[in-house]
Amino acid sequence: MPIGVIINSIAVLFGGIIGAFLGNRVPGRIRTSLPLIFGVASMSMGITTIVQMHTLPAVILAVIVGTAIGELIQFEKGIEIWANKARGPVEKLFSSKAGIENPKEFMDQFVGIVILFCASGTGVFGALQSGMTGDHTILLTKSILDFFTAGIFAAALGYMVAAIFIPQFIVLLILFFAASFIMPLTTPAMLADFTACGGILMLATGFRICGIQSFPIGNMLPAMVIVMPLSWIWITYCKF
Repeated sequence: MPIGVIINSIAVLFGGIIGAFLGNRVPGRIRTSLPLIFGVASMSMGITTIVQMHTLPAVILAVIVGTAIGELIQFEKGIEIWANKARGPVEKLFSSKAGIENPKEFMDQFVGIVILFCASGTGVFGALQSGMTGDHTILLTKSILDFFTAGIFAAALGYMVAAIFIPQFIVLLILFFAASFIMPLTTPAMLADFTACGGILMLATGFRICGIQSFPIGNMLPAMVIVMPLSWIWITYCKF
């Protein structure tokens, strides 16, 4: 039973709804400054996980090749198209407008938090661990953090943040059921490189949320798929 996945997604849903509902009541300076704090927090979490890296060449190669693949298939463009299509109906449903009206600023922050909720190393590893061992501790802990994170971002971005629970639930549920097939094929070194790759994405996400540099986070996601195979290949065949 994917208890951790369900609770994590519900936390994002209710955190987003509550944050969006309180959005107009939260002072503008708070709605502007707190996302910057979460951007810094994302960078900090990224740095913390990057230091767990085992095979630097494999991880860097995964990020480069994965980003190239993402650029070719325009993965982030798909996220933006989905977000733009869903934004109107969601805001109409709740009869509200997001605090951020600038489309580019809105999309930069929205894509960033989609990655935070759906593709962070903590969430992916937590879903895999939950599916393999039945231990939901990581996802339950992440649920607490995601509840407040969703609330803060929703105060600025509106009810669209709550809608992120849908792709998050799908991604984590797939990982949960795939865990029994994936985990036996992994090694501690492969998991460390996987976590470090997620950390690089989270670091780039922090830069994007803070408006320092708009990294193509969505297009970097394929790196998460290929990093463990590349890690295994490098460890097995490239012993210099």
